[in-house]
Amino acid sequence: MPGSGPSGPSLARRRLLQATGGAVLAATAGAGVWAWLSPDTTRPAPPAREQESAEEPDDQVFLHVIAHPDDGLFFMNPNLEQAIRSGARTVTVCLTGGESDGRNAPRGTARHSRVVADRSAFARARVNGLLAAHARMATGDPGGVWDAEARSVLRGFQVEVQTLRAAPQHQLVFLELVEARAVSLPRATSLRGLWLGAADTLPTLRPEGSPVQREFRYTRDQVTETLAALLDWVRPTVVRTLDPNAVHSPKDPPPAPDPRLAGLRYYDHQDHTASAHFTQAALARYWGSGRPAPAIVESYLGYEMGALPNDLDLAAARRKAGTLDVYGWADHRRCGDPAGCGDRKVGGSALNGSPRNWTRSTRLRAPGSNAWVRPARDGRLVAFAVLGGAAYCWAETAPGSGRFGAPARAGGQMLEGQLHAVRLPDGAFRLFASRTVLPGPDTDHCRELVTAAQTAVRRDGVPVFGEWESLGTPDPEPVRSLETGFPAAVAAPDGTVHVFARAWDGGIGHRSRARGGEWTPWDRLEGPAGVGTLKASPQVVDGIDACVDDGGLLHLVAPSAHTVQHWVSKEPGEVPRPGAATGLPEPAGPVSVVPLPGGLVRIAYRQADTARVLIAERQRAIGGWRVTAQCERAGGYGRVALAAAGGDRMVLAARDDAGDVRVAMAQTAPKPWQRCRLAHSAAAGVAADAAGRAVLVALGNDGRLYAARQQRAGQTAPFRGWRVQAASPERSGGAPG
Repeated sequence: MPGSGPSGPSLARRRLLQATGGAVLAATAGAGVWAWLSPDTTRPAPPAREQESAEEPDDQVFLHVIAHPDDGLFFMNPNLEQAIRSGARTVTVCLTGGESDGRNAPRGTARHSRVVADRSAFARARVNGLLAAHARMATGDPGGVWDAEARSVLRGFQVEVQTLRAAPQHQLVFLELVEARAVSLPRATSLRGLWLGAADTLPTLRPEGSPVQREFRYTRDQVTETLAALLDWVRPTVVRTLDPNAVHSPKDPPPAPDPRLAGLRYYDHQDHTASAHFTQAALARYWGSGRPAPAIVESYLGYEMGALPNDLDLAAARRKAGTLDVYGWADHRRCGDPAGCGDRKVGGSALNGSPRNWTRSTRLRAPGSNAWVRPARDGRLVAFAVLGGAAYCWAETAPGSGRFGAPARAGGQMLEGQLHAVRLPDGAFRLFASRTVLPGPDTDHCRELVTAAQTAVRRDGVPVFGEWESLGTPDPEPVRSLETGFPAAVAAPDGTVHVFARAWDGGIGHRSRARGGEWTPWDRLEGPAGVGTLKASPQVVDGIDACVDDGGLLHLVAPSAHTVQHWVSKEPGEVPRPGAATGLPEPAGPVSVVPLPGGLVRIAYRQADTARVLIAERQRAIGGWRVTAQCERAGGYGRVALAAAGGDRMVLAARDDAGDVRVAMAQTAPKPWQRCRLAHSAAAGVAADAAGRAVLVALGNDGRLYAARQQRAGQTAPFRGWRVQAASPERSGGAPG
């Protein structure tokens, strides 16, 4: 831990490889071939339509922070397993023991009433199940041996650390804090109670057989400091948390014994949300230390997924369920521990829940952007991303070169998800983002949308941005603001900028700024979104997108509980109004939109349950929507990137079931996918370069920008191999986030 760990992730991996005599490589057999590309070098495209991965496991380090032992298996898979199988260093931190009622049996069964309650034993059974599930993901063998130790992370405290002997780059850390023992019931003795100040300290509950020899009591600041110390020890390139911005439920909240615990009822578990809040506070402290390299942060939806359409295909869900069944001891294996070998509340039922359940989905709170790579005024492509809570940009060294320079910091702090970039009619950029404001003595815990305008351009073509400006949110009340969606924005031909975001009530908030003017107050677009809940149609789900067609009309598209919603201007530059019902199939996630010549507007999104990518279009003369094509099955989840590539040609990219990038050209029908092996975060980006060639960009899990482009412009031209761009901000001397 701090002061006792290796000096950096690459050194740590080298030592592990030396210590294990190649066991790490053996543990990751079948996970793909890894090869390193130095900056500004290109690998020739292989003869088939696939590429080898361009990333090096030594340069990827993952830290997962969960509240209960099964959270990563339910909510972060398949990404969790893909990280583990990559050979990169992965550390999972579990804050609570998940002791529940202490009965290791499914609720509502005869066995449950017969089992004697023993919270210490049940907490150990859950640990044993998690060890087996992680060993299976890492090596294929759930019986893998783990080495346990008690280690001091924070002076005066100890945590349980488990290291997988066959793959020692893979570790689990247990703080053993007491859980809330209820999804929504307000309890002062809980992570939420500690976060809100209803409890001064939160005790631990020592699982049976823990190497930690006694129990502790943590203050709020000590939990934050412990997580910050873990961040400093692990030095992750990717941090994964649960959802800090859960959506409220229409049900009345239970009565609170303390006014500080009063509030709305949410779809998610209170421990999930509080664990994410503590992680955000720890990240702010860690980034503020000035030492670390910027990290990518991803937050995963929890119980809310049960109220949304399924977004994984059946093959991915079955693999996810298989790991959960190992955790749940459905195989009745022997582990030699009388406390139990898994969590029987889960075992054997992972894929047999309601039609919409957690096993059939994986969703990020930040839905990704379809506008994070854009052409600059001189034709160079510029890409934008969030690292360490700050904005960074990469610019092509010359128009059409395919080479991007070193990342430049564009300011901001505590930014989340992906940036949305708008190019104004004069060629300058304006960036939009969401950020969290953490609570303080004179500051409310809230969320706000922010923007920054380009003020200059450097000699190397890198845009320079001014200060970030708060846009507030459609709902100014702090608690409601936490549910604000991620922004989508467009610039009308007259220079007016419009920004849209999902509001607390499920509608769409809007404000605009005329060229040289001030921002208008927040307003709501007219239906069809209206007011509702996740269960009520046509509630909008986060994952919107916007564009301006060649006639100057503004279009906004949004996923909802049953279909795609559409708004369109009646006249050029006007605020969009509700369009006719699209009648399109239920979306499984974000919707991306692109304008094409002749007033044509096309969208791409994933269909619920199948994850198949659909392409739909609306012709101005007809005004109605229709599905025109569907892509080959590739699985995956999340946003489909979409961009025009000359005439009515498009380029689209999506994540597949292996976590890699798929890219395809499309006109009247999409061409076959080309698989580009790259484990990446958030959504890929696509654009056309100055020579008309389609360009694919992705943010690797090592924090580097990767780009691939067509050999030549055209519908059938193949993509070259990945080119890894200049080093991460830390390596290139950029300021820390």
